[in-house]
Amino acid sequence: MTRPELLCPAGSPESLRAAVESGADAVYLGWGSFNARQSAKNFSDEEFSSTLLYCHERGVKVYLTLNTLVTDRELPQALATAAKASSLGVDAVLVQDLGLLDLLRRTQPDLPLHASTQMSIFTSGGACEAAADGCERVVIARECSREDTAAICKSCPAEIEVFVHGALCMCYSGQCEFSALIGGRSGNRGRCAQPCRLPYGVNAPAKNTYPLSLKDNCLADDLEDMAQMGVACLKLEGRMKRPEYVAVVTGIYAKLLRERRGPTAAEAQALDAAFSRSGFTDGYWEGKIGLKMFGVRPTDAKEPKELFSAAMAGVEKGGLRTVPVRFSCVIRTGVPCSLTAMDTDGHTVTVSGSVPEAARNRALTEEDLADRLNKTGGTAYRCKEIEVHVDEGLSLSASAINSLRRDALSALTAARTAVSMRRNLPAPPLPETDCSQPEPALTCSIARAEQLTDALLRQNPARIYVPLELFDMLPSLPAGDTEWCAVLPRVWRDRDEPELLRLLDKARSLGVTGALLGNPGHLPLLRDQNFTLYGDFGLNVFNSRTLDYLQDKGLSSATVSFELKSAQIRALHKLIPTEAIVYGRLPLMITENCLVKNNAGCSRCTLPNELIDRTGARFPILPAWGHRSEIQNSRVLYLGDQPDFRRLGLAFARLRFTTEAPEECVQIFQDYRSNAPAPEEFTRGLFVRGVE
Repeated sequence: MTRPELLCPAGSPESLRAAVESGADAVYLGWGSFNARQSAKNFSDEEFSSTLLYCHERGVKVYLTLNTLVTDRELPQALATAAKASSLGVDAVLVQDLGLLDLLRRTQPDLPLHASTQMSIFTSGGACEAAADGCERVVIARECSREDTAAICKSCPAEIEVFVHGALCMCYSGQCEFSALIGGRSGNRGRCAQPCRLPYGVNAPAKNTYPLSLKDNCLADDLEDMAQMGVACLKLEGRMKRPEYVAVVTGIYAKLLRERRGPTAAEAQALDAAFSRSGFTDGYWEGKIGLKMFGVRPTDAKEPKELFSAAMAGVEKGGLRTVPVRFSCVIRTGVPCSLTAMDTDGHTVTVSGSVPEAARNRALTEEDLADRLNKTGGTAYRCKEIEVHVDEGLSLSASAINSLRRDALSALTAARTAVSMRRNLPAPPLPETDCSQPEPALTCSIARAEQLTDALLRQNPARIYVPLELFDMLPSLPAGDTEWCAVLPRVWRDRDEPELLRLLDKARSLGVTGALLGNPGHLPLLRDQNFTLYGDFGLNVFNSRTLDYLQDKGLSSATVSFELKSAQIRALHKLIPTEAIVYGRLPLMITENCLVKNNAGCSRCTLPNELIDRTGARFPILPAWGHRSEIQNSRVLYLGDQPDFRRLGLAFARLRFTTEAPEECVQIFQDYRSNAPAPEEFTRGLFVRGVE
């Protein structure tokens, strides 16, 4: 059984040194403009280059985070960043954006790619899809349980990485729009303002209650289980944390992995003291979700000065992280002395030095030589074994022996940090296909069966998107000149797939011809199912390369991210027919925890529910597949009086009906056909201002 890699956060050069010296096997860091922690200190160009040398000399891998969504205009810079990192020898790049992933696979074919947790992968099918796309590793969602993880490890040929310690997002990573829509700071762009840490009420005013603030994750007791099921990498969260925190947590987890055990009471207390939110949780891993998972950082939490000082003392002194080497030195009469250095990774170097002289007084002994070669202090190495041979009656100065040792270690460092040649190919041109339309056809999606009325169908939507499970309630499809499309659940698990396939069979038997997919795991589920495939907003279409990728996957149209502003949508190369949501309450979060069950009880699940913030804004909570929750924006997006959305080359414009009464759905359709003025309370979303 292979011990999993310990992957640690490096939000700054100081944190990186703390991680390496404390026992990290690998670090992940941001360099440039395309990483999911823009508020971290991150690394300058010079720091990034020196970091690679520092880490590789010590046997530590370096992973670059390019895990944000990028626009067409930003793609060349993102590619240049990846190409430069590859030429410097970065060990892998983490990616979220599907278009960037596809481009990196084509232009940097020798660069290892990791699917970021921002890809929202939580099923075996999704992980296998990422592996088929060239990802050597898949970082699965934090919400995955022990059973989910074991199933994915068993099924997926790629390595599986799991978050084991640190902050938990309330929403599935890559699907949160709360920060973007409320404040214009996109979590998908690395600028999350953490609205989940603010007070809210569920069906009540916000009064010092925090229903979105999860405790930090701690799976220190479960490391051996993960190793046995085949988890390749254990990830510690914390690029925004201080170096002292990184040193403490890394040091403890490194020791637990070495000794294959759980934490002692003292170690558990140290983890809690370093940082926690009213303690820790393992609720997702154990499949025991609920109120016990939630907590906040106490306002009177004190810094554990002694703990931090002790952890940093060793880091600042250095030498905690050294590479074992074996020396073999030969000193013979009349020939230059030679020293061979070997590390445990298979590198072997040999250097030569001065010709020894005949001893005038005391001859050099093997013990003297070994003693001098053993003095590797101040370097990244420690002498584990020495083999020496010295002819009798010879002399070699201390400075000559020291120089020989330095030359050998320098040559060994060069071997350990050597960069393999990697191909850097030009980006292929986009196809010349243009599916732009002079004006989009109106489509609509519904959330409840009662919204599906004859009056709505008489509005002749080009497509009508219906949650897959609602087709189980219909004996037949209502008459209407529209294309019927099944909306698959945004979140599900492997165990749900037999039921989803049954529902797809039912929908097909009714005459449903289209399927709307919003997750990479939907692709293998829908292949050979004889549906026309359309992409939903969950795929985060942010650039033209993603449209090209989705076309290659067999999609016939795709919905663009609602974080794009109108000018960015207009600039997209419409390689397949493109859709945008132009009306409705936009989804802010989809959560594994059911907010209604946690705060009001299951008896309210069938009733209207809402999240209320400090300002009194009310965010409807809709039920989602698997007893999950989807939080909607407090105001509806309204563009019916804005002619601009009709001039962007879109093929389809969607009206997203969620909380509307059946008659409201019909009225809104008519309002969009007549360019009616906006209602009293509405938002333009991100259509004009976009996001940071």
